[in-house]
Amino acid sequence: RKLLASRKLGLFSESFPTTTKQAYVAGPGDVLEVSLWEAPPAMLFGGAVVDPRVGAATARVVTFPEQMVSGEGTINMPFAGQIPVAGRTPQQIEAEIAQRLKGKANQPQVLVRMIRNNTANVTVVGEVAASARVPLTARGERLLDALAAAGGVREPVNKVTLQLTRGNQVHSLPLETIIRDPRQNIVLRPGDVVTALFQPLSFTVLGATGKNEEVNFEAQGISLAQALARAGGLQDSRADARGVFIFRFEEANAVDWPNPPVTTPEGKVPVIYEVNLKDPATFLVAQNFPMQNKDVVFVANAPGTQFQKFLTLIVSSIYPVLSIVNATNN
Repeated sequence: RKLLASRKLGLFSESFPTTTKQAYVAGPGDVLEVSLWEAPPAMLFGGAVVDPRVGAATARVVTFPEQMVSGEGTINMPFAGQIPVAGRTPQQIEAEIAQRLKGKANQPQVLVRMIRNNTANVTVVGEVAASARVPLTARGERLLDALAAAGGVREPVNKVTLQLTRGNQVHSLPLETIIRDPRQNIVLRPGDVVTALFQPLSFTVLGATGKNEEVNFEAQGISLAQALARAGGLQDSRADARGVFIFRFEEANAVDWPNPPVTTPEGKVPVIYEVNLKDPATFLVAQNFPMQNKDVVFVANAPGTQFQKFLTLIVSSIYPVLSIVNATNN
């Protein structure tokens, strides 16, 4: 149970708790425009070129050339000097500039506007129409917004998994789950990386089932009960319902093992699950047992099956001889 719980689908709403929308803050590489209003009589910028977008008015407005925030996180303002802007909101930058111009300009009023957002972005890559860097706004863009901005996915929705990387955290969730459950369509943060993965998932079924083959399944996942059904079920004449086995490689840190487990070079632990379908209650477990990619399902033969095979072999060997004898006698 602990092992299965560790493999439970990690939801984005739990892995990345929702926080309040973060206000835009400037960063190196962003392009800002600063406009300054000065009440008459304009003392500092009285001779400056007036913004042509503003008609004759009592207050004088000057719009300075666009500036890119430097690597040190600063911009330069005439008579105000070097202004630190990195990590600050436009309102905080306005207040800083206005404070520095007090006593130099007549009742200065400042407006800071972002022209190009080069820092508050998310990156969308993978199986999308066009990989893109999607700028974030005060609206609070979500996962599906970013996916749509990249042109959507190129593969069927039920075969795509979305992987979200945020800092040192990496989690994945089927795209179908995000569409079906709005809580998983979480708000993105600057620096997030969204990767659309097309991963054909499959399991292999062997033994006394309707067919022995590799079976594909959707990114949404299927249960053991569904897997057995897709394999044609258990053969009545051959299968031992008490001997259904699932072979899987689990993560070494999935649970606290009572003894140090044997691991593969990749750090995986080989685990065998045994299922007894003779017990009706087991069918309820099978409905909630999630299949994993590359699982192997084996259904054992019933104890009397080998003897039955032996008899079949004997009969098939003797029957031609009897046929020849009968033909000779006739």
